[in-house]
Amino acid sequence: MRTLLLGVVGSTAYGLATAESDEDLLGVYLAESRDVLGLDGASVVSGSEVTTKPDRTMHELGKYCVLALKCNPTVTELLWLPEYRVETEAGRRLRAMRGSFLSTEYVRSAYGGYALQQAKRLLGRHESGKQGFSADTAKRTAKHGRHCLRLLLQAQQLLRTGELVLDVRDRREELFAAGELAATDPAAFAALFEREKSALDVIESVLPERADRGAVNDLVVELRMAVLAG
Repeated sequence: MRTLLLGVVGSTAYGLATAESDEDLLGVYLAESRDVLGLDGASVVSGSEVTTKPDRTMHELGKYCVLALKCNPTVTELLWLPEYRVETEAGRRLRAMRGSFLSTEYVRSAYGGYALQQAKRLLGRHESGKQGFSADTAKRTAKHGRHCLRLLLQAQQLLRTGELVLDVRDRREELFAAGELAATDPAAFAALFEREKSALDVIESVLPERADRGAVNDLVVELRMAVLAG
């Protein structure tokens, strides 16, 4: 397994980490050519490896690119980190074409859809008929609330500028306040969420309607062929 990129993502990358936050690592690896060309090749190129202590998720290049072409928020952020634990030449080439993965359609659906899904889940906790939250549930709800808003703000910027800025510490106070609303005042949080989601839906995007799948495919082939030739 050849690691191409490995970096710290999640709350640390967003500038929203607390004393209780874990360090989350995300990376891309290139599977061995023999495994890719063998009978189990299809499963190999769609594989991931997940470990704990440290918390690390590694996606094979093929799977990573498929997810990134759909603008999966967690996967996409790896290409926009300011620094990396591991960054090979192949990893730099992948980062250099990060714009090729982006599309208006999928930024709207992936970021907005994921935020909406999370918002519905956390609001559902309030509607479940429970009398109050445990401290642990309240913390989880607050965290989900601030990350819902963070996703919408980052998506808005991505559509407006074509650039994904992960560090949102300049809006830390606003995001933590939104998290508290999610835990204590679901109606107010829902109203805030709807405003930001509506703003996302009407932004005039600078991104293309479709990602450049052909360019991404060419890079994947080139990287695999380079390993095979070497």
